Amino acid sequence: MSVNKVDVDEIVRGLDPTDWVQIKLIASLPPERRIIPAMRAQAFAMATFRCTLEKRYPNLKRAELNTKVLEHFTKVRMQK
Repeated sequence: MSVNKVDVDEIVRGLDPTDWVQIKLIASLPPERRIIPAMRAQAFAMATFRCTLEKRYPNLKRAELNTKVLEHFTKVRMQK
């Protein structure tokens, strides 16, 4: 599947402008510290999704909710 310039323009149109200060700051960090913001963002996304599932499925146990969260966030990388 190829992406043409019109498709790319459409995708980019809704994005915020590049924060070059943030990019330079992260690039200046050593690799072991560079990954921390991404890990925090992932943890936030997973916690937010877990809260949504808790509201949607109030009778599920914590372990079952955690399984649903993991399935949601890993299905892109893993096939069933």
